[in-house]
Order: sequence, then C-alpha cells, then structure tokens
Amino acid sequence: MVVDLQKILSHRFNETIVRAYDVRGIYNKTLFDTDAEVFGHVFGLMVGNGKTVNVGFDGRNSSIQLKNCLIKGLLAANLNVNEIGLVPTPLLYFSCFSSNSDAGVMVTGSHNPKDHNGFKIVRNNLPFYGDDLLKLSMKAKKYFLPKSSGIHRVMNFEKKYIKRLFESFKQKLKINVVWDSGNGSAGQIMKKISEKISGHQEILFSKIDGNFPNHHPDPSNPKNLDFCRKEVLEKKLDLGIAFDGDGDRIGVVDDKGRVVSGDNLLLIFALDLLKKKKRIVIGDVKCSQVFFDMVKKFGGKAIMSKTGHSYVKMNMKKFAADLAGEMSGHIFFADRYFGFDDALYASIRLIDLLSNNSKKLSELIDELPKMFNTPEIRIKCDDKIKFSVIEKIVKKQKLLKKNIVDLDGVRVSNNEGWWLIRASNTQPVLVLRCESSSKIGLESQIEEVKSVLKDIDPKFLQKILT
Repeated sequence: MVVDLQKILSHRFNETIVRAYDVRGIYNKTLFDTDAEVFGHVFGLMVGNGKTVNVGFDGRNSSIQLKNCLIKGLLAANLNVNEIGLVPTPLLYFSCFSSNSDAGVMVTGSHNPKDHNGFKIVRNNLPFYGDDLLKLSMKAKKYFLPKSSGIHRVMNFEKKYIKRLFESFKQKLKINVVWDSGNGSAGQIMKKISEKISGHQEILFSKIDGNFPNHHPDPSNPKNLDFCRKEVLEKKLDLGIAFDGDGDRIGVVDDKGRVVSGDNLLLIFALDLLKKKKRIVIGDVKCSQVFFDMVKKFGGKAIMSKTGHSYVKMNMKKFAADLAGEMSGHIFFADRYFGFDDALYASIRLIDLLSNNSKKLSELIDELPKMFNTPEIRIKCDDKIKFSVIEKIVKKQKLLKKNIVDLDGVRVSNNEGWWLIRASNTQPVLVLRCESSSKIGLESQIEEVKSVLKDIDPKFLQKILT
C-alpha cells in the first residue's frame, strides 16, 4: 500500500492546556491558532466522517480567530459544521439537543482573565473530557486527514432557546431584579429575558466586550457582585443576578444585599423540589455540610461529586439526579430541563420560585442552619505542581488516620467541622474552604489547614489571593 506522506500530520499541545474537563490556555502564550485547527482535525476524526458539530464562541477578543481556525480544522476532517454565533455556553448545549447534532464545541475562556481562552466540548450531549481529551492529545501526535471536506452552515437558535427557558415559567408576583452579565457573552440574551419578567428590571453591563471594562466576569468572587449589591440596596430590589463570562455560572444577591453562596442557592432549589417528592440531588465537594444534611432531612438523597461541570453532568446521568450544583455557581436542572449547567435557566427558575412564594429570598436564606465558613480561598500554585502538592497532602492525612474524603483533593472532617484543599482544574491555584458550626471552630479549621500548607511549603501562606 502506498502512503501519501503529505497527509501524515503531527502536533503537540502545550502540556498545560488539556485539562480535566476542557481545554484552557493563554492565547498566543500556551494556546495558539494552530492548536484550534489541530483540535478541530483530531476531534472531527474522533466524532466520525460526515457527522455534525455545532460551534459557538464567546465575546473574548481572541474567540473569533480561534473559532475560525477550529471550524477550518473540523471541515478538513469532513465534519459538517453548524456555526451558531456569539452565544453563552448554555445556548451551545441547547443547540445540540435542538438540532440533534453529534457534537458541540464552545470557544470560551469562561470566567478566566481576558487573555485566556479554550474549548468546552460535548459529544452526543455528554461531556467530552478526562480520558477522551488525553486520547485526543495523543492522537494529535500522528494522524491522517480525509480528502473530502464538510459543509459549513450558519444557524441561529436564540429565539428557540429563549422560548424554552420560559416553557414552564409561571410568575405570580412581580419580582424586581438587577441583572449583570459583566460584559460577557450572556449579555444580550440576559437583556431579552429580563423584558419578559414582571417587575422593575435594572440592566448592568449587557454590552459584550472582551476587555471586561467594568469588573471581572466571575460571580463566585463576592467583590464582582459589588455593583449588584449597590443596586439592590439603593433601589430596594428583590434580588441581584450576575453571570460569568460565558453564562454558565450564576451569582445571586438577596434583598438585604448579601451574597448568596452557590451551595445555599442549590439548597433552596432542592428544598423547593423536595416539597413535591423525593429527589436525588448532587453537590460538589466544596458544598457546606448543611446542604447534604438538609437534603437528607427532607427526604432526598444527597450525593457528593468532584468539582467540575463535566464530572457533575456525568454523575447526574449515573445517579439519575434531578438537580445538581457547585459552590462556583454552576446549577444543573434535569427537572423539566436538559441536565446541563445553565445560569440563565437557573435565573428563571429562581424568579419563578420567589414569585410563587410568600417569603423573600433573605427569609429563605435565614431559615437555613447558621454555619461559619470561609469563601473559596485561592492560593497561587503552578499548574505543573498543583496536583502533586495535593497528592502529598492526601498521603499525609491518611497516615494521620484523619476522617477524609479524597475524591477531589482532600476534605477532612472532625468534631468541629471540616476543611478542604483541592487543585483547581481551570486556574493555577489551590482552592481552600473551611466550615464549622462556631466561630472558634472555624478558627481552628483555618489554623489546621494553615499548618498543613506550611508543612508542604511555607511560601503558600504568602500566596493567598484575595
């Protein structure tokens, strides 16, 4: 057999960009246009000759160029491409369900700094992650392209998506809301859905701008919700809702101007669902113990998952869960929805819940058991060593025979509460959280985790990010 040597291609991705559940890098530093084209080549070959993939992109300055290179690679692998435009990530997921596409790729840097970018991938409406990404990386080192090329179409799913968001929405009371997309890709759709809500609606930073001129688009960091807090308090609104850069994370401020943690928001949704029947609900390893205990108390089954949208989605399918969420603000509804993380849909469900409830959001929060906990504390740690650092900590805690959960980092429980250290899969940081039922107990958890970090490297205590 004669081999056409011109069709033998080879490429190596930077070792830091293929993550546990997506591809992330710094544009023109660790992630390049060639990476996007090769990713399209190899992913297309894995999806299969003549299949269809939907492609969307966010509002970052590098996204259009990366999207164009990605599509070029997909077409060269003989995939048919439906380009769906500048959209939030949940709309990309929705488009795959709506059009029965074989796969979808979203070009997005999510909540990361403006010079970051990457790809979130689904295949057959399930996450393409973990071993699949590692296999893709290996296949890139040597692969062949077919001679034919796929078909490129431009499609728009916005109207169908917005209609689906409101499919079972029944608003009883007026709800006054401030909306903030942080100049991310959810901005225009956020503005359109706000027009369908009865009540006073304030719009912040809906213009899509990849420079994020007003604040960083990560609602899991309370300081990025300051604009929402100010509007809620000054105009006496019922709540504030914010989105991250690609619209799959939600941040919420209650009517008293308090930031609602992701696990408390998840618990409010869970308790509402549990009024009707028993449910299976998933929370990530960073969630408060209150979440797991309360779900069980009210007749549900609570399951702890590794952090990461791909892990949570796969666990939802595995355990047939109705609802899932993460501390970071990813909320997944399988009840009356598709089971993927959609912050825009979560916002509609929250407004629906509040408009059919006699209690304000602050009252629902105040009814939950009071715990003392830290927010997510981030500590700088190079991507190349962060997982080995966690391995050392886990090994040491096991030797000490501590009560641990090590499905994602290490969560150590004791009589006073618990503490967690894990490696972020999206940023060069270690993530820390502590919780206790008392202030003194919380201080004890913090001191214990400081001691653990100091034992590994005293410099970690100087690298805590605010």
